[in-house]
Formats: sequence, structure tokens, C-alpha cells
Amino acid sequence: QVSILRHIGSGTASARRLMTSGRVVTPAHRAVLAMIVVASHAWRAVALARGPLAHSSAMGSLARGSLLSSSRVASTAAASIARMATVAPASTKAALGEHEDHPKYDLLKVESVDEYGALCALYRHKKTGAEVLSVIADEPNKVFGIVFRTPPSDSTGVPHILEHSVLCGSRKFPTKDPFVELLKGSLQTFLNAFTYPDRTCYPVASQNLKDFYNLINVYLDAVLHPRAIDDPLVLQQEGWHLELDDKDQPLTYKGVVYNEMKGVYSSPDALMMRRTQQELFPDNTYGVDSGGTPSVIPELTFEKFRDFHSSFYHPTNSRVFFYGDDPPQARLDLLDEYLSEFEANPKDSQIKWQQRRSEPWSVTEEFPASEEAKDKHMVAVNWLLNDEPLSLRESLALGILDHLLLGTSASCLAKALTESNLGDDLVGGGLSDELLQNTFGIGLKGVAKEDMAKVEPLVLDVLKKTVEDGFDKDAITASINTVEFSLREFNTGGFPRGLSFMLGSMSEWLYDRDPVSGLRFEKPLAELKAQLENGEPVFENLITKLFLENGHRVRVEMVPNTALEAAQLKAEEDRLAAIKAEMTEEQLEQVVKATQTLKERQAAQDSPEDVAKLPRLALGDMEPKTKEIPIQVDTRQPTAPGSKPPTVLTHAIPTSGILYADVCFDASALSVDEAPLLPLLTSCMLETGTQTKDRVALSQEIGTHTGGLRTATLLAQPAPEGGLVASPDSVLSYVCLRGKAVGEKADRLFDLVREVSTEANLDDQRRIVEMLKESVAGFRAQIPAAGHTYADSRIRARYSAAAYIAEITGGVSALESTKQLLKEAEEDWPSLNAKLRALRAKLVAADGIVINLTGDESTLAAAVPVADQLIASLPAARSIEDRKVVAWSKAPYADAATNEGLAVPTQVNYVGKGGQLYQPGEKVPGSASVVSRYLRTGYLWDTVRVMGGAYGGFCRFVPQSGVFSYLSYRDPNLVGTLDNYDGAADHLRNLDMGPDELAQSIIGAVGDLDRPMQPDAKGFTSLQQYLSGETAGDRQAQRDELLATTLKDFHEFGERLSDLNDKATVTVIGSKAAIEKANAGESAHPTMTPVDLL
Repeated sequence: QVSILRHIGSGTASARRLMTSGRVVTPAHRAVLAMIVVASHAWRAVALARGPLAHSSAMGSLARGSLLSSSRVASTAAASIARMATVAPASTKAALGEHEDHPKYDLLKVESVDEYGALCALYRHKKTGAEVLSVIADEPNKVFGIVFRTPPSDSTGVPHILEHSVLCGSRKFPTKDPFVELLKGSLQTFLNAFTYPDRTCYPVASQNLKDFYNLINVYLDAVLHPRAIDDPLVLQQEGWHLELDDKDQPLTYKGVVYNEMKGVYSSPDALMMRRTQQELFPDNTYGVDSGGTPSVIPELTFEKFRDFHSSFYHPTNSRVFFYGDDPPQARLDLLDEYLSEFEANPKDSQIKWQQRRSEPWSVTEEFPASEEAKDKHMVAVNWLLNDEPLSLRESLALGILDHLLLGTSASCLAKALTESNLGDDLVGGGLSDELLQNTFGIGLKGVAKEDMAKVEPLVLDVLKKTVEDGFDKDAITASINTVEFSLREFNTGGFPRGLSFMLGSMSEWLYDRDPVSGLRFEKPLAELKAQLENGEPVFENLITKLFLENGHRVRVEMVPNTALEAAQLKAEEDRLAAIKAEMTEEQLEQVVKATQTLKERQAAQDSPEDVAKLPRLALGDMEPKTKEIPIQVDTRQPTAPGSKPPTVLTHAIPTSGILYADVCFDASALSVDEAPLLPLLTSCMLETGTQTKDRVALSQEIGTHTGGLRTATLLAQPAPEGGLVASPDSVLSYVCLRGKAVGEKADRLFDLVREVSTEANLDDQRRIVEMLKESVAGFRAQIPAAGHTYADSRIRARYSAAAYIAEITGGVSALESTKQLLKEAEEDWPSLNAKLRALRAKLVAADGIVINLTGDESTLAAAVPVADQLIASLPAARSIEDRKVVAWSKAPYADAATNEGLAVPTQVNYVGKGGQLYQPGEKVPGSASVVSRYLRTGYLWDTVRVMGGAYGGFCRFVPQSGVFSYLSYRDPNLVGTLDNYDGAADHLRNLDMGPDELAQSIIGAVGDLDRPMQPDAKGFTSLQQYLSGETAGDRQAQRDELLATTLKDFHEFGERLSDLNDKATVTVIGSKAAIEKANAGESAHPTMTPVDLL
């Protein structure tokens, strides 16, 4: 029951730390992505404890939180929350069908999870013993998943490599990569796989029943009958191999997972997490790296690889999950077609318990660092919390404790650490409860060497003092409301709800416990309330038992080493040189031949007969009409002479009584020089308190009365009619406060919006310095981990004012400006304080405000008058001078540097190249999205990922700006990748595509347009469409053109790319050695200006 919330919403740090994604799948790019969202801050009341960055691009983020309550719930906000509708009406559930006996399965039990209107049945397949959790829910976005318990015994990464490999062809579907074929021509809403330290998960989702069954068929055949266990070339491609094109060249390691993990091991946060896990679990499977340690991966042989599949990829060792509104008996029939050819084969895959030690210890690990960061150490204190199962009530209480300690920046432990001045930002992530045993870790990064020994005593002192004094009652109330709101809202962001259900159940089910118990929260919540009402010091007792009296505690110290990256590179070169030196001429020839054989296989096209075996949708299955989001636009009278009128947008959508509100201030009068201040100002709105509340009281107020507040800055080039590319000088800009609350709390929500926007405390120098240090530390961690997004931002900043502003407020340029702001805050505080005040005065006014409301009709009817009261309470208008719209359209985007190589401490590269594919005023046909998607899932996947060995290769095209970019992710190459980018033009110009392949490309693009959205996302998407000027007619025209795409459109797009090749600019974020080597070599690509970035 704790675990399900950790998979709701937008990000659990612990889940992200644990997962390794099998495939980088870029998100669908709707037309609305022309609206750039920057400077976005988390829902403060559901703020995440800061752990290492996710390396699961497929999952993005998974929510962190716990099931919470206290004695004050009944008398405060949760009384109104309890009125939220969370249970589907009985008639609705009955209409979906019932779970019945099936001749091939034993029906073990049927239980209703009323909290989420779900009817769950647990079956056991008679022949194999496979367990199946079948969930009936009123949810069209259907989910299937099969999970295997896969505990590794070493760090060769065999579970991770196998997870990649099984999707590379199977018995029934022998194409090279059915996974990619599904991406090309499916309406899938989720399609990926990921590896935990003890399990491997294969989930799919779709709203289309036929498509859903197609996906299930391909995935079941892939995991049970993969080509990989009979074809060593798959292991070589996805895992590792020795590569040698000519026997006189140096030997190299190549492989997708090998390069992925080199990128992971370039991250100091990831290195700390891995060393911590090894220390906490020295005696069980968690002590090795299921993702793979780069230096150990080459020890994996084909025999060990095949044996691992034989041992663990068997139905007896599986857990199978279904969720949604599809016929429940048909699920079981389909599954039995695959299971029935197996016999029961029980093998011991149980995870062994790690027994706790009695005395704490410490370890030291080095990490690669730049000269600028050579004195910035990291230290974290980590506990293994339990060596026996926790009760449901204990798990709930532990989740509460985690939120109270670290849930927001104002939580007691987080606040003490950030205010200590011992470091720049938090590290460690807090509670992790997805595995058999719970762990907890917290510390600081950016710590001076002489302060390293002070962090652990500080953490322990805070915990001891908390036990002595007890938790603040208001903090408990805020935490309760926050998490109960999240539980009842069940907002899983852009991911299927069924996926959250599946992952939540696995945290119990995988360890042979009841999967359904992990999905309920009402009963354990009530039990916990009773404890609290009786005055029991539940949380304080847990601190004493699990932390202060627990000797299984390790302090992990991370020491920066500026020479480590070069030393690692040399060690790999020396290892390979030694291997080559021991080879005979015949062995060298064999490696050259094997390299050529693999490349030929990778470049070969699948036969039409093999491709035809894949189950497909047809164009006739597509909906020709665009699904529109309801919107009503009401323009109010101007609040002052000469000012812009306020606008209220409403979207009548079922939301179970929740109001989603976006209050957007017109930012068009801000100057380019003021733009870098925006992230700091919006952070102050939520992080420094107000005139009447300190930041702790403000955080508690938000948590008690709302579902959270966050900020976002919206930037766009307004969309001209008819699908034309907008002028690069045109900028539409708003700064938004985004909040949510139950309808009865709308007045409190808008009061808080008014208070934080007009009365935020801009005088707290100490807190602002802390925030700026956190931001710099965040950039240092994020840029090497997600360099492709920063490279893309740099490229786009050269072609429009809107993208330029986005770059200087949220891209690489923002790192440098944040450093300057930090210096100013420390050395010239009055100047910075005055700038912040002036910026707020220019920004916050009713002049041109847009308020966007999403909710049930009755919720909206009550909320609109409250929104009007907010408008009336704000400053009516800016000064005449401040109203001048001069500003961001003058951004010097054309003066931005062109080709650049930004060096960071890493063993991989992020290679970007892009430019203006369609000029301002040109018409962009709807077919452009089909072609760019084809490149992403076809040509670039094959050349950059499969043959090049990068973890990801893709492209991005935004019609409103006309800018197209190529990007790679965790790439071992640089010049070779640029060559592949330039080859895309000829590939398209010479493309010969049959009608079936064309249809699949169109279908995949339609799927991108029709992605399911949660109610808040629908309202926010409609807001962006309205602000950018995109009409329903524009969207329908785009869809019509998309559905009418022809081969000629591919050829014409290729011609444009050919013209772009010599005009496009390059940004590479990668290792200094790779950038220098590329510049020193002979190639047709421009020389990059080298910059030491971090």
C-alpha cells in the first residue's frame, strides 16, 4: 500500500534510482510542444526528496510519497477530500464484467479495491503455476505486463542486457527488432521494459483493443521465445563486443548497454547510489549491479547469458498483470495460448534477506570532476531499515516519517541540512521501499573537504532532537492532506494508471505476499489514525527503532578527482591493448570478420515475409476526427484604462471534485536582461515565505489546504493561421502559478496564489543564496545526465527569440547566469533584491492575466466567482512604462554561438545538430510529423543506436518554429553520429516504401496525436493551444494532411534535410577528449568551439 503511491504522479526518486530502462523511447511530440515550458517547480506539497537523477528515460519519473493520515484529518482538510469520488459506481463496474472460473486456471480469490473502483482476481495457471492478477477497471487505457524475478549473482549486467535482447526478434516474429516495428505502427500509449535489482518488467498499454492484443502477443513471444538465446549477435549488439574494422586499428568495446552504463557511471549521484547499495547489501543480490558495471560487463559470456534466460524467464517464475476495460475471459484465453506449452518448473529465485549489522561504518569512493568542482565533495548517511517484514501499519508510518523529514524543502531534516551551509544541495533520496528491504539515505553535495565529518553528526542530531521534541502538529496535518489528496486523485501524469497499479502490486507480489494488499489504503489508514488519536508517538518511535538504535548505517563519502575520467579512459585503452597484444593474427582476423558480420546484420533489411508476420492495425482503424478538449473563453473588462482585459478559460471535464487552476501573468513587458531572474523569482514565490508566513508555515498552509502549487514559465511563437511557420521575433510569454484543490477549497487556493505572487518574501538573503546554490548543483548533475535536452535547447536558441529566452532561463546559459546571481546575492545583495522587486512589480498584475480552470461543471460554477475575486485583488495595471511590449522579441538569438563542444566529466557524448528546416511564413504540411517520426523510429534507431551503439538516437521537429534537430543519448561516437545525421537526407530521398509500411508510419503518428491525458493535462494543453493561437481547424487540417501522407512527402522532406546539412549548427555535450579528437580529425563537419562547461 505504500508502494502504489510511489508509482502515482510525477516521480519517485527511489524508483528512478532502482530502475534501468531497456529502451530510450522519446515522448510523442504534439503540436502543442511549440509552447516551451521552463522554470517549472514541483508541486510544493508533494515535493520530492532529492535523489540521484533517473536513468530511466522510458519511465520518466514515478511518484514519491506515502499513505498518510493523522488525528487531525477528520477536523481539517481531509474532511472535504473524503468527499472526492474515488470509487466507480456499482453499475459501471457491473457493466465491465465479472471475474469467472476458467478451465485453465485456478481462481484463488476475487477482491474489490474500492479506493480505485477496481475488481481484482488472482489466478494461478494450472499447468505452469504462473500467477495472474486480472483487474477490471473503468479505464480505456488498458495495461498488460509480465514480470520475472531476476536476481543477478554478479555485475555483468545480464538481467539488463537480456531485457534489451529479448525484444530483438522471437519465434513467431523473427524481425530484427519487433519492438521498433511496434513503435512505428502502433497506437501504444506505453511500450518499454525496465530492470530493477531483482526483477525485470515488460509492460505495454493501448486504448485500442486490437492494438492491445497485438502488443501482448509480441511481448509474450519475445520474453518466452527470444531469438537472442540462439543468436550470439544479439548479445554482441545489445550487451558488448570487441570491435575492430582493421587489424591495425586499436581494439574497442561496443554495445548499447555497455555505453549506457558508461554514461550512468559518469554521474556522481549514480556512483554514490551504487556504492551505497553495495555497502548496505553485502550478502544478497542487491550487492551487485543488475544494470552492469562497465568494467565487468565484458565478462559476460553467451553461455551465461543463455543460462540466465533459461533459469528465470519461465512462466512458473512470472507474475502476469492485466488492467482495464477489456473482456476478462479473453485475457486468460490469450495468455494460455503461450503458457500452455510449458510445464511447471519451480526454481529458487527468492530474494534472501540481508541481516543487519550492529555497528556503523564508512567508505570512500572517487568520482570524475571538473577543475571548477574539484573541491566539491559528497557525503550521505544511509541505513538498512529492516531485516524482517514490516506490518502494513509500520509501512504507512514509515512513509509518513519520510515525508515529514524530507517531503518539502521546509521539512525538518531537509531544512536543517540546507541551512547548515555545509553543502550546496541534498543528495540521497530518503526512503526507498520498492525492494524486499527498506533503505533510507540523505546527505549533501558540494561539501568542502574539511566539512565532510560534520554531516553525519548533524543528521543524527536532528533525528535525536526530533524524538525529544516531537513533530510539529501542523506539519503532520500538511503531510496527511498532501498524501491523501494524491491517493484519491490517482493522477499518474503521462503514464497509464494501470502501470502504477502493476508496479504497486509488484512490491508485495514479487516477495510472495498478497498483491492486492499493496493497492489498498483505507483500512491501514484508519488503523494508523487510531494510533495517532491515542497520542502514540508513532513517528518518534520509528526514528528511535529504525535509525538511532540501528547499527546498520554507512557513511558514504564521495571524493572528486579531476584526473579520474582520463584514468578510466586510459585503463580501458590499456586493457584492450593488452587483449590485442595476446591475439594471434588469426584471432585478429576473426574479430575483424565478426565486426563486419555484425554490421552487415544490423544494416540488413527484414524480409517482407517476416515483417508481414507482425500483427498490424489498418488505416481504417484510425479515427479521422480530432478529439477536442472542451473550452469556454470569457473575457473580462480591463481593470484599468489602457490595460489588457483579463481572460478566464474553463474546461468542463470530470475531475472527481478537484479544481485545477492555472493563473498566468502576462510577461511580455519583461526585458531580455530580466529573463534570467525569472526562475529565481518564481522559486521565491514558493520557497521563501511571505509577509505574514515564514516558509515553514507557508509550506504547511499549502499542504493543508491544497493538492499543491508550482510555477511554470510558458514561451511560444504565436501560431499563424494555416499551419505557417511563425516569425522568429514573435514571442508569447506567461508566468503561471499552477495549483489544485478540492472544489470546497478553491477560496484557500486562490488566496494562496494571491499571497505568494504579491507578498513573497524577497528579503531573505540567506534562503535565496541557498536556493541559488541548489540550482547550480542541480545543473551540474543534470547536464551530464541529460545532455541531449541541453544540446537541443542550445541549438533552438539560435533560431527564435522564444527559444533563446528558454535557453537563458533553463538551459546551459542558465547555469552561468545562476552562478552570477549567486555571486551577486553574496556580494551585492541590495542590488539583487531591488531587481527582484522591480521584476515582480512588472509581472504581477491583473493586466492581461489569463486564469485557466479545469473541473466538473459544479466545481467550475463555484470556482469562477472566486477567480474573479482574485483578479480584483491584484494590482490593476502596470505602469505605462512597464506595459511596453519591447522586450523578448529583441532577444539576440541570431548572435548566439554556432558550432560548439561543451566538455563535461563523462565517458559518453550527447550529439546535437539542427537548424531552420522550414522558413518563417512557409506552410508546414501535416506529413512532416509522419516523416520525422519515421526517422526517429527507423533510420536514426538503426544507424545511431543499433549500429553506432548509442543508448538513443532521435530527432525533434516543431512545426510552429520550423526548427528540426537530431540528437543522441549516451553516445560513444561523435563524428560518426554526425555522419549518420547527414545521411538521413539521402535515405529519405532514395526511400522506396510500400503501402503497408507507409500506413504503419501514419498510424504511429496518429497515436502520438491521440495520447490519453489526465484531466489536469487536458486543461493545461488547451490553455497552451489557446495562448499560441492554434485553432481546432488547424488541428483538424493537420490530422487530415497527416492521414493523407504519401511517399512523395518523404522525398520532399529529404530534399529539405539535404539543404539543411551545410546550414545546420552543432552542439555536442560530451567528454573533452572526444571533442578534441573530433576537432583534430579530418571530417566534413565544422570545427566546434571547445568550452569547459562544468
